Amino acid sequence: MARMILIAIGSHGDVHPMLGIAGKLKQLGHEVIVLTNPYFESLVQQLGFSFRPLGTAEEFQTVSDNPAVWRPVSGFKLLARWGILHTMEPLYQHLEKLYIPGNTVVAAPITATGARIAQEKLGLPLATIHLQPAIFRSIYESPRLPPMLLGRGVPKWFKKFQFHLADRLLVDPVLAAGTNRFRATLGLTPVRNILDRWCLSPQRIIGLFPSWFAAPQPDWPAQTLLTGFPLWDEREISKANHEVEAFLEAGSPPFVFTPGTAMKHGRDFFRVAIKVSGQLGQRAILLSNHTEQIPRQLPPGIVHFDYIPFSQILPRCAALIHHGGIGSTAQALAAGIPQLIMAMAFDQMDNAARVERLKAGYGLSRRQFRTRRVQTLLAQLLKSNQMVTRPRERSRQRVNDAALDETATLLEELVGKDQS
Repeated sequence: MARMILIAIGSHGDVHPMLGIAGKLKQLGHEVIVLTNPYFESLVQQLGFSFRPLGTAEEFQTVSDNPAVWRPVSGFKLLARWGILHTMEPLYQHLEKLYIPGNTVVAAPITATGARIAQEKLGLPLATIHLQPAIFRSIYESPRLPPMLLGRGVPKWFKKFQFHLADRLLVDPVLAAGTNRFRATLGLTPVRNILDRWCLSPQRIIGLFPSWFAAPQPDWPAQTLLTGFPLWDEREISKANHEVEAFLEAGSPPFVFTPGTAMKHGRDFFRVAIKVSGQLGQRAILLSNHTEQIPRQLPPGIVHFDYIPFSQILPRCAALIHHGGIGSTAQALAAGIPQLIMAMAFDQMDNAARVERLKAGYGLSRRQFRTRRVQTLLAQLLKSNQMVTRPRERSRQRVNDAALDETATLLEELVGKDQS
């Protein structure tokens, strides 16, 4: 039995995959400790894992309340401040106390830079976990990261220049000073290009997506291995919702609309959802924990629920209309239903582009998410058999490969691989 420490920074979409991995490691007999925001403490403890806090639940709510988090540049700055710099020192201190030489492994996203510093200083084994392919920089098949120009026709030298410019003008000005100030207290030398190669574990990088969704590129780090979509969504602990079952049984497969669990500024999204569903004569499920975004009186055939595990309902639905988070994207692919993505920030634009390349749906910007456009695209999705069958075939392949099992095995291989 080893001590497995899993770190999750972000919303449900960031926490769920780590909890899925944690569950598999616990089944294998390992001690599991999860470090994340106290907003998720009850969920972590309900699953039987040890919990350590990063930040406060109030801080999580403060970031979620800020509409700037859903814009590319301002969203990155908020993530850098609260998700990276604010958690860096507490994260390092937790790991310093928890680390048992020769019997500890840490799994963490690139935002958990305190873990990368602990690997340098303490020598603990670390696997960097990438939930989405947008994290991988490449001058070959590049991710879609507006406003950067990274399409297939753009010269490689210009792509490389843009990544360099982003580090110099945006990333390092936000992160370098605070990171190096803390490193200096530990006797470590300064670093730059914080979110390029430095933040990645030289031991192992695990991509939680399949190669058919994003094929490895020649300039990805050599220590990268892909396992597949984890698809963990609380189904194992979710109580049966009889109202949901009754609604699904009462009529034709509905649309499912959600702007994401952390999105508190979705009134316009749901307004369009209700109008389009009515115009298409389609039943609909609206999902949001934030009930203030939902009209009190909904038309017949449209219902609201706070949360339902996607794996329980999507195979019985007509389409998923969502924000483009990697977890929601993967669940729609696994269910074999088309999806329409309203991409706002972070990896969402890249996920939408990959869905379009798979002919599994369409992507729109938040500005483009208007009633007429959404109605037209959803009508096309409902008519297109290709957009339903292709994802289903691919998802079966991935499910059979047991992504969580593979990920757990890769983490177990790091036991005893402490750095001198």
